Amino acid sequence: MEDSPLGLDTWAVAFWLEVNAKNSISSYEIHRALGITQKSAWFMLHRIRLAVQTGSISNVGGNGSAGVEADETYIGGLAKNMHRSKRARLRGTGGLDKTPVIGVLERSVIEHKSGKRRVKRHSKVIASVIERADTNTLHAIVHKHVEKGSEVFTDAHAGYRGLEADFIHGIIDHAEKYVDGKVHTNGLENFWSLFKRAIKGSHVSVEPFHLQAYLDSEIFRFNNRETTDGERFRIAARGYHGKRLTYKALIGAMESAPSSDSSGANAAGLPN
Repeated sequence: MEDSPLGLDTWAVAFWLEVNAKNSISSYEIHRALGITQKSAWFMLHRIRLAVQTGSISNVGGNGSAGVEADETYIGGLAKNMHRSKRARLRGTGGLDKTPVIGVLERSVIEHKSGKRRVKRHSKVIASVIERADTNTLHAIVHKHVEKGSEVFTDAHAGYRGLEADFIHGIIDHAEKYVDGKVHTNGLENFWSLFKRAIKGSHVSVEPFHLQAYLDSEIFRFNNRETTDGERFRIAARGYHGKRLTYKALIGAMESAPSSDSSGANAAGLPN
């Protein structure tokens, strides 16, 4: 909010709308709802996304864990909507014109007491934009965030081969089936569905340079989904402390990056 000409009441409403809208909210909606310019709304929303990027979850799995899912996806246009020459360049489910993203999800922990089943700890997700979904990158992410010896469930992507050296690795081949007992990646598939719905439904198009910020916002909403709207708003509002994002840094006009541990591609884009 540094040097912002907008009042605290405007900021509070914007915070509330972004963190409590299941499919996020576009800068054009903020522009219409709050009576500010679309450019101001876009800048405001990116600062809010930085505020909710907490980085508080570093490790998952270990003792007491119900298992960890790891999965990658690709964000970009649908192949059926592309020109034939561009469609021919695509590689499998990804492609030259899509941005890869990897996620790690720790499953909910269920406990049974006196015949009653309840959730002791809800699932949490960590996700980040990556340059390529190869073995080195995927292994590095899993080793960074998952405790050694944990159960890790992935699909049959070749990049996950070799995880059994440090983890109990369960593989589900989606060409055959999607669930084999507890071996599946449905929790992360659900998160990717929510994220893609926000991108396609609310923002329509997002440049790779800004994709991590939108991903951070979706992670915040997902990991705090069991709280009330008011509590989610309070958690988000507390997150702005010590973080700074200038407009020049946002559009890539200077070298300094947002003061967070977000990462992304390196091509600046226009407001979404």
